[in-house]
Amino acid sequence: MTGRLAGKRAVIVGAGQTPGETLGNGRAMALLFARQGATVLCVDRVLDRAEETAAMIAAEGGRSFALAADIRDASAAQAIVDAAQAQLGGLDILVNNVGIGGRGDGPAHHLTEEAFDLILDVNLKGLWRVTKAALPVLRAQGHGAIVNISSLAGMAGGNQLAYEVSKAAVNRLTTSVAQANAGKGVRCNAVAPGLMDTPMAVAGIAEAKGQDIETVRASRNARVPLNGVMGTAWDTAHAALFLASDEAGFITGVVLPVDGGMSSRVG
Repeated sequence: MTGRLAGKRAVIVGAGQTPGETLGNGRAMALLFARQGATVLCVDRVLDRAEETAAMIAAEGGRSFALAADIRDASAAQAIVDAAQAQLGGLDILVNNVGIGGRGDGPAHHLTEEAFDLILDVNLKGLWRVTKAALPVLRAQGHGAIVNISSLAGMAGGNQLAYEVSKAAVNRLTTSVAQANAGKGVRCNAVAPGLMDTPMAVAGIAEAKGQDIETVRASRNARVPLNGVMGTAWDTAHAALFLASDEAGFITGVVLPVDGGMSSRVG
């Protein structure tokens, strides 16, 4: 099936990626959305990363633009929406692919207050800032789809308190936005990836733990019920594509696990 997003105007916040040998969620979504007919505004805190994604889309014959924005700033959130209207001609789809960890995160007895404040500001408040800026446009036109990228860590975990709390809050924000805007035709759903083979996850953990990448990769693979292999950014991207498309037109307020069965396993 092709053209599932034909004529759609999509903003993907976090469309760049941490450098690495594999593909990140944001870049995979931007590429897939463009392949399915959307015009994509690639937003990232680091302009070079956004421009690289946009160039990859252009090389495949798609239409895209790049924008640098730091979502810790409310004016930047509004600038994203303004850019969508100016460059895309409007906004139909918003993907909030934001998330940082580390930086002093850990269990409650190790987590620093600085890390807690920063991670909540980016992962939760930053996502809310962009959503708040986009909602007046989506509500006024009577349609739109918001897809938030959450995490299995929002449901389980014990070693990254700030990250876990931020993603649990993203899940609740998703259902709240869905309920508050359903009457205006605006849908809001989330994808909750489990263990994924992305640069931020695998290489980031390897660096933090002082381990080689293949050791980290093997350890993570062994924890996944489905075939004993992590998912990839394409798994996240295909789930987001479905939720953003008209095929999911009667779906809102859903947090969809994409985790190889991890969230359903007990014991």
